[in-house]
Amino acid sequence: MVTRRTFLTGVAAAAWRPPAWSRAGAVKVGVCTPDISGAAKYGFDYIEPAAAEIAAMSEDQFREYANTVLASPIRCYAFNSFIRRPDLKVVGHEVSISALRDYLQVCVPRCRRLRASIVVWGSAGSRNVPEGFLRQRAWDQIVDFLHMAGEVACRHDIVVAIEPLRRQESNILNTGVETLEMVRRVKHPNVRMIIDYFHLREENEDPRILEVARREIVHLHFANPHGRLWPRGLREDDHYGAFFQYLKKTGYSGGISIEGQGSFEKDGAASLEFFRQAMGVGLFKTPSELER
Repeated sequence: MVTRRTFLTGVAAAAWRPPAWSRAGAVKVGVCTPDISGAAKYGFDYIEPAAAEIAAMSEDQFREYANTVLASPIRCYAFNSFIRRPDLKVVGHEVSISALRDYLQVCVPRCRRLRASIVVWGSAGSRNVPEGFLRQRAWDQIVDFLHMAGEVACRHDIVVAIEPLRRQESNILNTGVETLEMVRRVKHPNVRMIIDYFHLREENEDPRILEVARREIVHLHFANPHGRLWPRGLREDDHYGAFFQYLKKTGYSGGISIEGQGSFEKDGAASLEFFRQAMGVGLFKTPSELER
């Protein structure tokens, strides 16, 4: 495998074209929650529920939830937690392709019926590499799964987005660099990636990955890394400035979902103001300037 330094340098040197799915306009701000009424009430653009919960619903439960969502002024722009069932493994000795295919054929169409464009695959339990299992074989299994998921997603106009997860949660695909390498190996138009600010900070990854992988990044997750909280102020973390500077430089116009501890009532207004300021010119100052 290529080193991080070599990979970043080589990819950054390549010519860049705007991604096909990119649309002009402001970044959309949402919350990882099934509570669509709360998100709409507090002015968020969308919600991001758990795909696994949607897939587990009975037909009656799904119909009721779909009616609630489709009656709201906002939608489920994205889904997270693609796979939670302990019997569904992507990596290891207990992989059942038929069971994964059956699951995808229920889960993905339901996500689309709720108007989703993106399903995020973090799902550490499905992809963690068993002790003693060959890493190369694990990569091959992930590629096979993502090809299959990409084909199902393509039929429903959805993108499957791989999420890098910190080492405390997953033992494979921990950084944006690794994840970009996987996306490029899969080479499927409906398989892309996200960056989660919390995991990026936990892995001490250079935010330049936003620029390097901008053709492949279709979604973002965000939390104040000091406690994994809803963000409230620009001084919470001294790496915010660089992150949003790269984000603005790329012209990103997708969604950014809050994924952390917090509530609409306590944090909603402050978080929306945080993103308004972060995407504006005022963020790009030093921490000392922000204190003034």
